[in-house]
Amino acid sequence: MISFRRFALRRGSRLLLSDIDLVIQSGWRLGVVGRNGCGKSSLFAALQGKVDADTGDLDIPSKLRMASVAQETPALPDPAIEYVMGGDEELAIALRDELDADARGDTEAMARAHHRIEELNGYDARARAGRLLHGLGFSADTHETPVQEFSGGWRVRLNLARALMAPSELLLLDEPTNHLDLDAVLWLEEWLRRYQGTLLVISHDREFLDGVITHTLHLNDGSAKLYTGNYSAFERLRAEQLRQQQIAHEREQAERAHLQSFVDRFKAKASKAKQAQSRVKRLEKLAGTEAVRAERQFRFQFAVPDRLPDSMLQLEEIEAGYPGEDGAPPTAILHNLRFRLEAGERIGLLGPNGAGKSTLVKTLVGELEPLAGERKAHKDLKIGYFAQHTVESLEEGSSPFDHLQDKAPGVGAQAIRDFLGTWNFAGDRAFESVDGFSGGERARLALALIAWDKPNLLLLDEPTNHLDLDMREALADALADFDGALVLVSHDRHLLGLVCDSFWRVADGAAEGFDGDLDDYARWLRSRGATSKKNKKKEAEAKPSARVESPEELRQRAAAQRELEKVARQRVKKIETRVATIEGELGALEAKLADPATYNEPTSEMMRMSQRQAELRGEKETLEGEWLKLYEQLEA
Repeated sequence: MISFRRFALRRGSRLLLSDIDLVIQSGWRLGVVGRNGCGKSSLFAALQGKVDADTGDLDIPSKLRMASVAQETPALPDPAIEYVMGGDEELAIALRDELDADARGDTEAMARAHHRIEELNGYDARARAGRLLHGLGFSADTHETPVQEFSGGWRVRLNLARALMAPSELLLLDEPTNHLDLDAVLWLEEWLRRYQGTLLVISHDREFLDGVITHTLHLNDGSAKLYTGNYSAFERLRAEQLRQQQIAHEREQAERAHLQSFVDRFKAKASKAKQAQSRVKRLEKLAGTEAVRAERQFRFQFAVPDRLPDSMLQLEEIEAGYPGEDGAPPTAILHNLRFRLEAGERIGLLGPNGAGKSTLVKTLVGELEPLAGERKAHKDLKIGYFAQHTVESLEEGSSPFDHLQDKAPGVGAQAIRDFLGTWNFAGDRAFESVDGFSGGERARLALALIAWDKPNLLLLDEPTNHLDLDMREALADALADFDGALVLVSHDRHLLGLVCDSFWRVADGAAEGFDGDLDDYARWLRSRGATSKKNKKKEAEAKPSARVESPEELRQRAAAQRELEKVARQRVKKIETRVATIEGELGALEAKLADPATYNEPTSEMMRMSQRQAELRGEKETLEGEWLKLYEQLEA
């Protein structure tokens, strides 16, 4: 149990958080939300002991094991899998002790180290680290690659895997889905739902939050308010609270006006003086309910293209990939690719990491020449292309005004400033160096520079990295209103679902239309993983010369199989019934734990409820694992 009591935190002279009273129960999965700069990351820093409270107290159990994602990755020669295993520091020490003892020939020390490694489940650590790497998109042939050979985005994934490897009772994740593709995000959701400790996560991906969290902490104007439920539940509750607050304010203003009118009319009249005085006192006692201040919504748009050809771009029997270097043969990623883009089409690209989504986008842009086949583009085609290198290519030391002036040298200064103002670079902000910009501000500037050209085809490869929720909503609105064609690669399912009319799946060297929505795609991914496991199991069990079974043996085996299936189906039904009961009890417990009145009860009662909550979650997790295993057996 973590508690904040009258907690306040400053950054320089600015008050970030003030007078926070909050209790975070063990086992909660808490989403921390709020606008950029409201104090989310500073709250995490306080929990990690990196900053101290200006006033108040923060109580964290002394022996609580905490894990978080490191911000930097050293350029180490260590293999990726060993770097991830190092996340379990106790195990790393035990393994090092074993090696040292072996080098010295100290058999007693080796025995102690061996016993400690067994206690820590250390001999399956490499397998666990391998599963984490696989889930986050690392292919098996990269597990032994030195850390220093990975790019920045992949190093971020390594740090995330290292944090997940660490045994912990409290896990802090700040924007964990940045630099992940959709497949890795879906895997991470599943992993976090099974996590047994307390989770605090900052994220601007609303679908991810909805899939993971059980509670929401909203930071706004220095205050913190706790809501039970996921992000969508928080939005509904907050909207209703704001509506009620505005109604109360308007009712109070009407009463205030009525009372003031009476006082103004009769305060000088002797016969009404007492009544007037009474109303003055009533005026003074009115609560002063604050009007709801409309949070300023940021909006922008992509201009109407000058020309919009019907048939914009075609790929005919394309072999897409990368030319060989130093005489090496070219590497083909996608084969026999046929892709046609018409005016107004809005396509989302789906597929496992490394399957070729970015390769397809680069081929559509023309950045990659086809290894075979033909790319046909209309003469009036004007592409707006956003990729990670688009943000990185912004010139250090230059301002938004400088960037746009370089792009449009003949345009007047006022026209440039007016345009930048529509992208929230107003006033002096237009002349500030990008060196001090956040990742989200840089991404916004990159999108503004694309919009200036009035493209009729937008090719966007992960445009939402570093964008906050408001900016993501603004981007979704702008793309929904865009008159041209769109091809989008994104791990943000909310954005994909809002702006894409159809999907293409890129997998196994091919790109083809996908007949389904994002839920269907998630199911396809799970079934793909299950099929792969079954195939591997069959291959392992296959024998070169199997004995042919007799008809009697076949009948006996079929009867035994039917009996096993019957038992499995009965067990599945029992599990489903028990899980439904557990969910009902958990819902009641969580509602009670979220009620402030509960904390007036004896501490022993709260501890009992927290312990019961943890027991139920553990039982549910075990049952769900058994259910999944039985279900896969029945499907097979």
